[in-house]
Amino acid sequence: METEIKQLAAEIVEILRSKGYTFATAESCTGGAIASAVTRVPGCSDVMLGGVVAYHNSVKQAVLGVSCDTLCKYGAVSEAVVREMVCGVSQRFGADCAVATSGIAGPGGGTPDKPVGTVWVAVKVADKVVTRLLQLQDKGREANIENTVCEVLRMVLEVNG
Repeated sequence: METEIKQLAAEIVEILRSKGYTFATAESCTGGAIASAVTRVPGCSDVMLGGVVAYHNSVKQAVLGVSCDTLCKYGAVSEAVVREMVCGVSQRFGADCAVATSGIAGPGGGTPDKPVGTVWVAVKVADKVVTRLLQLQDKGREANIENTVCEVLRMVLEVNG
């Protein structure tokens, strides 16, 4: 999986560079792993602006502008929250392309409605926002994070395709 992540990140840097786009991340359950994957690519400074690890709801609100009402109504692991996260990071960083993640990596934290491996992701390019619900098979915390990173990087390529 590590090789695939490296390859996808390199493709993203090249595509964003060719379009003159910049990139930013807002990560909760992935804890900065997406930003880390992209910043390992030589030349990433042409596109990468920065990222926010917004693990706690207070950071989602204060830094990314996620509304308290949205968090209370839908919970942190929801489509509504990742939409607000991705729009917030895009606006604050001035990024052409941005991503957001919020989920339950495990091993704890799951509920019957949102079991471990439930992850919402969002990709924003210009005014277009695409979201996706991932229902990962719980193979452990690291696997859930790696699978989420792979899926988000694939989505960035799809949306920029």
